[in-house]
Amino acid sequence: MGMLGLDWGFMENAIPLFTKALWLTLHLSFWGVIFSIIVGFFVAIITYYKVRGFCMVVKAYVELSRNTPLLIQLFFLYYGLPQIGWKLDSYICALIGVVFLGGSYMAESFRAGLESVGKIQLESARSLGLNEMQLIFYIVLPQSLMVSLPYIGANAIFLLKETSVVSAIALADVFYVTKDLLGSYYKSSETLLLLVFCYLVILLPLSLLFYVLEKHYKRIIN
Repeated sequence: MGMLGLDWGFMENAIPLFTKALWLTLHLSFWGVIFSIIVGFFVAIITYYKVRGFCMVVKAYVELSRNTPLLIQLFFLYYGLPQIGWKLDSYICALIGVVFLGGSYMAESFRAGLESVGKIQLESARSLGLNEMQLIFYIVLPQSLMVSLPYIGANAIFLLKETSVVSAIALADVFYVTKDLLGSYYKSSETLLLLVFCYLVILLPLSLLFYVLEKHYKRIIN
């Protein structure tokens, strides 16, 4: 035992376990956020332009995703699908679950940005001869991103914190390692301190990144 009554020897031995779990959490979070942004963007575009044949599908997807907990979605993927012959790796299940949840939240972020673009600007751009693709990339996206970026950042942080539930399907993330160490050694203060440190290592740089992006983007637009 040492300063503050913590067992520093235990913490030193636990660091390699947390480091390995942290990389898994980072990997899952990174790809989860990237694919969520991609899914959310296309869902928002379909909703904004009211694409026939897809509007009802994406609306049902958003409602289903936002109104069911991630834990239930993971249980369905990991334990339910094998009942019909589809067995997926726990990491793939976790990634699908995070993207399924995150895509709907990102879609709402993009939708808010898209709807902030004035109709008069769109009509003026069309009168100048811009087609729909040019309209999206030169008029709609630059302005809508300024509105959407803070929400995208908040959703990215939300998704990263939500990955803590993937331990329920035996994926050895930082929360899984925490529960394992607590059950084996009962070193609650030391273990929880390491858990908090791991999330700070991920969340603080991510928050700073989106803050810098938002400020930089506003300077470009203005």
